[in-house]
Order: sequence, then C-alpha cells, then structure tokens
Amino acid sequence: MSDFDEDEENQGPSIGTYDGDRDPNTLERHGKGRAELPNGDVYEGDYENGKRHGRGVYRFKNRSCYDGEYAANKKEGTGTFWYPDGSIYEGSWADDMKSGKGTYTYANGDTYVGEWVADKKEGMGVYTYAATGAQYEGVWAGGKKHGEGTLKYSDHQFVGGFTDDQPLGPGKFSFNHGAEQHGEFAVQGGNAGADDEDTATAPKWVASNVAQST
Repeated sequence: MSDFDEDEENQGPSIGTYDGDRDPNTLERHGKGRAELPNGDVYEGDYENGKRHGRGVYRFKNRSCYDGEYAANKKEGTGTFWYPDGSIYEGSWADDMKSGKGTYTYANGDTYVGEWVADKKEGMGVYTYAATGAQYEGVWAGGKKHGEGTLKYSDHQFVGGFTDDQPLGPGKFSFNHGAEQHGEFAVQGGNAGADDEDTATAPKWVASNVAQST
C-alpha cells in the first residue's frame, strides 16, 4: 500500500491533464512530463511506458510531498517523503513502502535511524526521544523494540532484552557514578479485577545484586 493514493490510472472517467513526452508509437507517457490529477495531486518527473518510472516529485493536495525514485508507478529506490503533520522520512523504498535504511523525523522531534521492512521498523535502529534525550539502540521487529537493546538516559542506561516495546528478561542497569545493578524484568501477577490490563501485566524490575564497576 502507498502512503496516499497515487494511482493515475484509477481516478475515474478523467485522468486529469498531462503535458510532456510520449512514446511516438503507443502515445503512452514516456520521458519527462507533468500530470495534474483530478483529485488535485500533481506529479512532475520521469515516465516509462505510461507509468511513473525514474526520478520525480509527487505533490499531494493535502500538502504531502514525495521527491525520489519510482519504478512502475511505485516508490522504489531512494526518496524523501514529507507528511502533512510535519514528519519526514528520508531513505530507501521498495514496492511503495519504506524498506531498507532510512531516517524518520517525527513531528515532535523524535527520530528513528535504522532499518525498515514494509513500512515498519525492522532490524537494527536507534530511536531518540527529543523531549528527554533518552535513546534506544537495538533490535526492532514489526515496528516495536523486540530483541537485545540499550536504553540510554542522561545518568544511567539499561542493557537487556525487549519484547513488544517493553524490557523483559535479564538485564543490567549501569549508572554514571560507576554502580551496576543486575536483575531482570519479569511479568508479575496483577491485582485481581484490575481495570487496566496493561498495568496488571507490565514487566517489573527485580534486582539481584548491586556492584561497583571497576
């Protein structure tokens, strides 16, 4: 799925206006051209055999914009996408989705730099929280922290495993003054009748020992 509907071939009875090169035999759009779609979107760039193919800029009526590479009407290769809320993605695309390495800057200033698969964070990546400066560096799966990772704060950090965005299993807290605390995040039984299921099953830190690192 694309981020927004960009299908020039399925815009109803009219496909808007086109000004540009055409194949002399088939009269299909081929070469450089500019298309204004009936829905108000505008594409300007390369065409091949009637499809967006090569480099181009697609401006959506909602003020989103994609500037990058296309293959057979889909975002493919490298490109930058500006979203309506102010978020920006710069990086690799495949089959119209964020795939490969890329940087996503959120509207609130948070950033993710790392690997993507089918529009989701997948593989190694670094997420930085703008408000606090905290940073997670580690493995992602399905858009969530999932695997080994390090969560860094201004005065300490946690190294351990994560599952579905939550720390879970053995790990270690290290503090700037040199102390280390080993233990694990474990799911504790919630209070019976708890209203919040997430709170009832949230992993809790269970410390095993504290040591002064050398």
